[in-house]
Amino acid sequence: MLSLYYVLRLAFLLIAGVSAQASPFTKYTISAPGINASFIPYGARITNLYVNDKDGNSQDVILGYDNGTQYLHDTETVHTYFGPVVGRYANRIKNGTFTVQGVTSHIPENEHNGEDTLHGGIVGYDQRNWTVVSQNSTTITFSLLDQAFEGFPGTIITYATYTVSPNQWTSRLVSLPLDEPTPIMLANHVYWNLGAFVNSEATTVLNDTLHMPYAARAIEIDSIEVPTGGLEIVNGTFLDFTSPMQIGHNISNAHQCGFNCTGYDNAFILDRPRYSAPEATDLSVLTMSSNATGIQLDIRTNQQSLQIYSCNNMNGTIPVKASQQHGSTTTYVEKYGCVVIETQQWIDGINYPEWGQDQYQIYTVDSEPAVVFAQYDFSIVAT
Repeated sequence: MLSLYYVLRLAFLLIAGVSAQASPFTKYTISAPGINASFIPYGARITNLYVNDKDGNSQDVILGYDNGTQYLHDTETVHTYFGPVVGRYANRIKNGTFTVQGVTSHIPENEHNGEDTLHGGIVGYDQRNWTVVSQNSTTITFSLLDQAFEGFPGTIITYATYTVSPNQWTSRLVSLPLDEPTPIMLANHVYWNLGAFVNSEATTVLNDTLHMPYAARAIEIDSIEVPTGGLEIVNGTFLDFTSPMQIGHNISNAHQCGFNCTGYDNAFILDRPRYSAPEATDLSVLTMSSNATGIQLDIRTNQQSLQIYSCNNMNGTIPVKASQQHGSTTTYVEKYGCVVIETQQWIDGINYPEWGQDQYQIYTVDSEPAVVFAQYDFSIVAT
């Protein structure tokens, strides 16, 4: 039975929506040859992404729910962050505290018993009802006016534009401060399974191949997954994906993902080649593929870090979507049943000025806008 709180929260969201927008859980679909994507205003969230496999069959390669209201129930219970924009500051802030131009702000800590802030605080962008401002058959734009949500300084407006073209999805997140200096670091929080759960091998991503050719360094974290200030070289360690490697190859040795954890939940630094540029988008910074479907994903982004999470906390209690049920019995999301890829700047960079991240994370009314560009290209693995 649904709790009274859940019912009241749902009613509030339904009546608090912008006029002419029926519901924050209404699904909007855009499509192009070889790709079909759906979104809801609740969190400017992607709910489905269909691409073709090696046999020409359309497969849904991201996790989520069939019914839009299930995302609200998720938020109030397990809070997976399936598919939304996270912000105003993605990832973690130690002690929920930072200082910008001499002004210290404190954001509610919502993780590790109050020791850090995750994805923007108690009510982050993933729980906000974004407004649909434009849509056609291949693109949709949402907007959100953030009036100092969760204690972040100042007001900002953000536009999330999603576009599909043949075998490609592009996400553009553009944020403009309207008054005070503020940190801004957004990210798409998509759970991927390129195998689409088509068979027993594809119920986890352990056999999927991951390649991050420019991720030669990672950010050191402590037991609550916030940075220590140290940077580490990944060469020869379980974090080394500078050459193609199965995700499960060294995962049993991967223990830098929090207390008593085995798996990946790490921020990889993107050191682009000498003749490129720190925010260049001409290079694929990540390639991932599944043998089960033959689907390959290549990511291009202007961001300087990739947060990789191997779904270490999934425990087989959440069923996959109807589009991903391929057997006679119900398939559930197991541990390592997916991988999250967040294109973003360096985690908690606002608290480590020695990293030189301020120009990429702190914005003012007279600075350039904060832009997160990410392009996802789909193809079939060459044989």
